Amino acid sequence: MSPKIFTLINEKKITKEQVMKDVMAGIIVAIIALPLSIALGISSGVSPEKGLITAIVAGFIISFLGGSRVQIGGPTGAFVVIVYTIVQMYGINGLIIATLMAGIMLVIMGVLKLGDLIKYVPHTITVGFTSGIAITLLSTQVKDFLGLNIKNVPAEFIPKWQSYFSNMGTLNITALLVGVVCILIMVFWPKVNKTIPGSVIALIVSTLAVQLFNLPVETIGSRYAQISSSIPVPSIPMFEIETIKVLFKPAMTIAILAAIESLLSAVVADGMIDDSHDSNMELIAQGIGNIGSALFGGIPATGAIARTAANVKNGGRSPISGMVHAITLLLIMLLFMPLAKMIPMTTLAAVLIVVSYNMGEWSTFKSLLKAPKSDIIILLLTFIFTIVFDLVVAIEIGMILAMFLWIRRLAETTDIKKVQGIKSKRNKDGEVIQIDNNKILIYEVNGPFFFGVVQDFIKMISKIETAAEVLLLDMRHTQALDASAISALERLHNHCNKHNIKLIISNLQLQPKKALTKMEFVKSLGEEAVFNTREEGLKAAHEYINIEEKLLG
Repeated sequence: MSPKIFTLINEKKITKEQVMKDVMAGIIVAIIALPLSIALGISSGVSPEKGLITAIVAGFIISFLGGSRVQIGGPTGAFVVIVYTIVQMYGINGLIIATLMAGIMLVIMGVLKLGDLIKYVPHTITVGFTSGIAITLLSTQVKDFLGLNIKNVPAEFIPKWQSYFSNMGTLNITALLVGVVCILIMVFWPKVNKTIPGSVIALIVSTLAVQLFNLPVETIGSRYAQISSSIPVPSIPMFEIETIKVLFKPAMTIAILAAIESLLSAVVADGMIDDSHDSNMELIAQGIGNIGSALFGGIPATGAIARTAANVKNGGRSPISGMVHAITLLLIMLLFMPLAKMIPMTTLAAVLIVVSYNMGEWSTFKSLLKAPKSDIIILLLTFIFTIVFDLVVAIEIGMILAMFLWIRRLAETTDIKKVQGIKSKRNKDGEVIQIDNNKILIYEVNGPFFFGVVQDFIKMISKIETAAEVLLLDMRHTQALDASAISALERLHNHCNKHNIKLIISNLQLQPKKALTKMEFVKSLGEEAVFNTREEGLKAAHEYINIEEKLLG
C-alpha cells in the first residue's frame, strides 16, 4: 500500500502542465466547498468554522495520503444527522472523541485490508441508504429554509417534523422567498455559466440583498456571536474508559459511513478517469484525516462524491488538486471569515436542499422498484430504516435480509435428484455397463452443497429404497460444500450402513474433496469408495453386486 501521489511521482506521471490544471481545479473545488462546508458545519450542530476546519485538515490529509488520484475529502451531508445527534447527546467533546475513535477504526480497517469488502454491499442497500440520507438531510434544513422560530429541533425524523408542523405559525415569508430564489439561481445558473458554481452566486446575491435592503432574515452573525477565523491548536480531549464504551456505537456508525461513502466515491472517480484506486490505502487516509480533523476540533469527514466529480470535470488528475483545495479554503478562512457573518441561514439551507436532492439516487431508486420483489424489499427497508432510525440499523437489517434472501436464491439453484432412465453406460475402455435400477441408485447434487439445502438432502435420505444394494452419489456439479453438508453426508453413510447399502461417491471436485478428507469422511467411507468418474463408480457397483450375489449363493 502506498499513497497515490507517491506512485504518480515514481511513475513520472505528474507533469508541469498537469500541475497547473490541478491547481485550477483545486481552486474551483474550494469555491464549491466553501458554502457547503459552512452549511454542513451549522447543520451538524456546531459553529460554522468547524466545517471549514474539517475540509482544510481532513481534506489535505485525505488527498495527500489517499489511494485515489482525485478524491476530495471533507464534511458531507451523510454525516449531518449522525453528528447532530452525537452533539445533542454527548456535546462537542463527545463528538471529537467519537471522531477520533472512528478514525482509528478506519485505519485498522485499512491495515487489515478490509477495503475490498465494499463489493459485498448490495447495490439496493447503497441506493437505499443514500436516498434515505438525502431525505434526512433535507428534513434538517426545513427550519432555516422557512425561518421557523424553534429553539431546539429534535434529532429524530418523526419528532422533528412534528416540531415543524406545530411551529408553522412562526413561518418567515421573507426567509422562504430568499431561500426559493437561491434554489432557482442554483438550478438555472449552470445554463448561464458552468465554471462558477451556482451556490456561490446564490450566496453572494442573497447576502447582498439581505444586507442592502435590511431584510428580516436570520444570518450566521445573528445566530453565532463569535466566529473564529484561525485554525486552533490541536489538542487531545480528556476521556475515560466509560466514555469509550458509551461512544463506541456512534464511532462505529461514523467509521462505517465514512468507509462506504469514500470507497463508493473512489469507485465513481475511477470510472471518470479510467483508473483504479487502492481501497485499503484510502481507508487509512480517511482514518488519519478524521483523526486530524478531531484533533483540530473539526467534524467527521469522508470522500465527497459531488466535489470529487467537480474536481475531475475541471481537469484535476492528481492528489495535488485536493491539497490545493484545502490550502485555498485555509486562505479564505484566514482572510474572509468575518464576512461569513452576513450570510443568511436560509441561503445555506437552500444550498443543502439542492445537495440533498442531487445526492439522492432517485432515477436509480425508481428503476430498482422494477427489480425482483426481494430486492425491492431490501431497498425500501434500508431507505425507511435510514430515515426513521439510523444508518447502522438500516445497513445491519439490509445486509442480514440480503444474506438470507441470497441464501434462499442460492439454495434454489441447487438440485438434488435421482437419476432416472439410464439403461447403459460405457466406461473408458468402451465396455458397456448395464445398470440395474432396482439394485443401484444414482443421485446427483447439482450446485453448492451447504446448510441451505441440507434439509432437502435429509428428506432425500429418508426416501431411499432399502431394497437397493448400492447408492452412487455423483457430485460432478458441486464445487463447494460446508460443514453442514459433511454432517448430512455422514447421516447418509450411517443410513446406508444401517440398511446394508454400499455408498459410493464420484466426481469429487477440489474443495469438496479437500474438506471431506480433512474432516476424515473419506477415511470413514473408505478411499476405495471414492471414484473420479461416474463410469468407474458404476463399474465398482456392479462388481460389488456380483460379489455379494456370489457370497449369498
